[in-house]
Amino acid sequence: MSSLLRDNINWVGHIDWDVRDFHGYRTERGSTYNAYLIRDSKTALIDTVKSPFSAKLLADISAFIDPGKVDYVVCNHAEPDHSGGLPAVMAACVSAELVCDAKCRDALSAHYDTAGWKWRIVADGDNISLGRRTMVFIETPMVHWPESMFTYIPEEKLLFSMDAFGQHYASAHRFDDEEPLDVVMGEAKTYYANIVMLYGSQIAKVLDRASNLAIEMIAPSHGVIWRKNIPVILGAYRDWVVCKPKPKVLVIYDTMWKSTEMMAGAIAEGAMEKGVDVKVLNVRSTHITTLATELLDCAALAVGSPTLNTTLMPQMAAVLTYFKGLRPAGKAGVAFGSYGWAKGGPGAVAEYLKAMKVDMVRDPIECRFVPGAAVLGECRNAGGALGAKALTAGR
Repeated sequence: MSSLLRDNINWVGHIDWDVRDFHGYRTERGSTYNAYLIRDSKTALIDTVKSPFSAKLLADISAFIDPGKVDYVVCNHAEPDHSGGLPAVMAACVSAELVCDAKCRDALSAHYDTAGWKWRIVADGDNISLGRRTMVFIETPMVHWPESMFTYIPEEKLLFSMDAFGQHYASAHRFDDEEPLDVVMGEAKTYYANIVMLYGSQIAKVLDRASNLAIEMIAPSHGVIWRKNIPVILGAYRDWVVCKPKPKVLVIYDTMWKSTEMMAGAIAEGAMEKGVDVKVLNVRSTHITTLATELLDCAALAVGSPTLNTTLMPQMAAVLTYFKGLRPAGKAGVAFGSYGWAKGGPGAVAEYLKAMKVDMVRDPIECRFVPGAAVLGECRNAGGALGAKALTAGR
């Protein structure tokens, strides 16, 4: 495995092969916590790792330089998966200044005992010379915390992009062209959908700024480093920031005695008759991470729940709460489901969808107990309407 990005610029991060959960996000392929060491007339460490791996980070740094001779430790983002190693690093790097913006200093001081740290507070556009190279700092608030920033090395056309363009992906290789591109892009899409979908407008501004930079390499805080497929990931981000739809209808549901499942099948049939892609997923057998990823680029969605205790099923409530927080844009939708002696489930689903600003194609489709031919016909018609919307949106 080569850790070399450029002459005297090395990856010194940690590969976390075992992690399978990132605050609810299912990380089936593990992750990496990327840190980078730049050796010039002065030496800078860009970000750290989660606290359990700080000794490994310091050992990797020591392979190149005595940590006591590091001049700068840059913190692009205060979240503990990147800053957790800072207490150990700052204790070992006794000469180093901690470089971050003012909001990051406040966040770090809330997480750690920073009393003995030497600070170098920077703002957007500030720079620090390392010798032959310069670190330029670009503040990127809410991508995806308020204190987030990029570090750019213009002489190397190298962007340290923090969480942007990252993937939860453990690999023995460090670069995008050393791994299957479809797998990497799939993980990048999942990462975007579950971590930063709700910050699309802020990311759009960052993409506009990045378009003015000469970039030959993007080094994110998770996953592989982009050096060959930069246009691919930038193009994908431009689609994702606006939730650019594909001609796809997503049907998700929960069910008790198969009635709501029957309705989901009829909706899917109606959508498929329009020639669009259709995904039908049960929320109790499909992880919320996958559901959010499918949500990102669908043009329309149908959401179904039977009634339990006069409201929707608990797993569906969890999924829709997650979706609401991600703020998907530009979706058409319909709510559906069955009930017994009291209504509630489909109506509660509809309220979630309206809160998400989904364009409802009709009132909720409800049936008492088992759906008959009339209700299933309504479902097929609703699926057709969603399919028609998806065809128009996906052009």
